[in-house]
Amino acid sequence: MSTVTDRLRGVAPSRETRLGYLFWLSRPRFWLYQGGPVVVAVTYAAAGPSELFSPLAVALFLYFTIPANVFLYGVNDVFDRDVDEHNPKKDEGREVSYRGDTLTVAAIVGSGLLAAAFLPWLPTLGVVALLAWAALSVEYSAPPLRFKTTPFLDSLSNGLYILPGVVAYAAVAGVAPPAAAVAGAWLWTMGMHTFSAIPDIDPDREAGIQTTATYLGESRTYYYCAACWLAAAATFALTHWAFGALLLVYPGLVFGILAVGVDVEEAYWWYPAINGLVGMAFTLVGLWVMLYG
Repeated sequence: MSTVTDRLRGVAPSRETRLGYLFWLSRPRFWLYQGGPVVVAVTYAAAGPSELFSPLAVALFLYFTIPANVFLYGVNDVFDRDVDEHNPKKDEGREVSYRGDTLTVAAIVGSGLLAAAFLPWLPTLGVVALLAWAALSVEYSAPPLRFKTTPFLDSLSNGLYILPGVVAYAAVAGVAPPAAAVAGAWLWTMGMHTFSAIPDIDPDREAGIQTTATYLGESRTYYYCAACWLAAAATFALTHWAFGALLLVYPGLVFGILAVGVDVEEAYWWYPAINGLVGMAFTLVGLWVMLYG
């Protein structure tokens, strides 16, 4: 992963510049965590190939790939300034430390407000999902709710990563996505969020932050993640058995990591690629059904 990081640094803008700082603040490794659900949702919502690249679908993908990540992670960094002093990800240079200045705050707020441009073009469900995404993006990190400091609510609130897909599906199809798909994807995000919190257990405890991972401890957190992912696979299977089978990759990886003894801090950085491959598989299945089914 360090090689990939070095290559990205070679082509990305310098983090010393304003544009470069915002680029790195948006966590480019994780761009597809919000943009990816849009791609998958549009694939299954579209009636034919022409709808895959409708102006609204493309605009949603572009928004949730970059500006939405500036907003989400920017809000996180603003309210985690003290916590991040104990975060090794900042010390290692994999993420930038927050720079508290007016222009940065304006860019973060502006990125969030940009989502309002979609409201006139969305059906009611899309509007509700977009507003829920914005609220959770703020309150995950910001007071008064600050979900990230409450065990299990931190995990549950991370369904926000699936809401861009709900917005996109409603925008293209005009109806709600299958409830089992939304519920399965939400359970998947719960497992993914909690797994990503395992490397932060010690820094969070030092900072006095309580999370699902700090509450359960490392060993039980692995099993919590596996349970979330098994439930996600079972729920997604209600839409089609193949989707449930595909999601079994995740609990399989948990048990593999435990069996082999892989360092979770290293395994954590595999997941952008793993999630990208699984999302690609979902998309290819949808395209196959569209073209040949």
